Amino acid sequence: MNILRFSDLCAQGKAQGQRVFIRADLNVPQDDAGRITEDTRIRASVPCIRMALDAGAAVMVTSHLGRPTEGEFKAEDSLAPVAARLSELLGRDVPLVSNWVDGVTVAPGQVVLLENCRLNVGEKKNKEDLARKLAALCDIFVNDAFGTAHRAEGTTYGIAQYAPVACAGPLLSAEIDALTKALAHPQRPLAAIVAGSKVSTKLTILKSLASKVDQLIVGGGIANTFMLAAGLPIGKSLAEPDLLEEARAVMQAMKARGAEVPIPTDVVTAKTFAADAPATVKAATDVEPDDLILDIGPQTAARLAMQLKSAGTIVWNGPVGVFEFAAFENGTREIAHAIAESPAFSIAGGGDTLAAIAKYGIDNQVGYISTGGGAFLEVLEGKTLPAFEILEKRFVTL
Repeated sequence: MNILRFSDLCAQGKAQGQRVFIRADLNVPQDDAGRITEDTRIRASVPCIRMALDAGAAVMVTSHLGRPTEGEFKAEDSLAPVAARLSELLGRDVPLVSNWVDGVTVAPGQVVLLENCRLNVGEKKNKEDLARKLAALCDIFVNDAFGTAHRAEGTTYGIAQYAPVACAGPLLSAEIDALTKALAHPQRPLAAIVAGSKVSTKLTILKSLASKVDQLIVGGGIANTFMLAAGLPIGKSLAEPDLLEEARAVMQAMKARGAEVPIPTDVVTAKTFAADAPATVKAATDVEPDDLILDIGPQTAARLAMQLKSAGTIVWNGPVGVFEFAAFENGTREIAHAIAESPAFSIAGGGDTLAAIAKYGIDNQVGYISTGGGAFLEVLEGKTLPAFEILEKRFVTL
């Protein structure tokens, strides 16, 4: 992917004295009192900001937070808690600037945080008049927000159209490199784990990956639908019987390429969906009418783990069972440890996947952990993200 990288501009001294506008993803969770409960995204934004400051730029940073109504400021929509946390991380004051669309005062070597960009009228629909005003604020636009790369909004797309220079920050560049390595130029065999409650929400991903991967591991409710399609009983487990033909088509597409969708040979069941429900391991052929399948069985988990350890590239999206319940976490834990121990390049994304990675302490053993949920899924679907598209259009050789 041909895109201009902010790191290259800085290395060549081209950010010195320039007005740099960074679109970060600072959309962090908060409690009822407005206190930040998890600051990973803020910490992930710091390298780009430091890079700009070290390069001698006048730095403006903005992000969305929550789902505010355009043009209607409410205290809970403010980036004030983010400004306070950024000040701590950078070891310097980061002023919060409101009503900034028509002009920002910031000198080289300084950094300001611009109030929640989704408060600006026209942001969500990428209105041209707003985009041109945003572009006029800067000499260099830097997109470092992969989590919003699948949306064409004022601060993710419009500003990139009209800014004198548009480039990718270090976080966005790392996402692009990891996704290219995993999907465009993978080391074979390429294994993908796609799990979740519904086939319908990930059908396009499954179809797209069926033409690329050597092994397509399905888990959760998705696996139940595939088991049903393979003629196995699933009791009262979550599934989508109306999508059996779609599931069979995916299996057939894989088989035609000499690849496979491994169907569980054993499962862990319960009679109720509860953390304290007694768990029973049984053959996939022995599931009873009143059973709920809540995890893959140990035999299936061991088989999949062995295959993952011999993979060349692994893409992981979704836990394979109800890993939040101790009795039904073995499958996800085995998969997680197999990915950690595999020499394969691995990339993982999605909220539940990140929770599993954190639970099993394998953060440092996954090749790349994606910061974007919806954006990561759209790349797996084979879509070109708007943020990537506009940066490619604006690419110029230095």
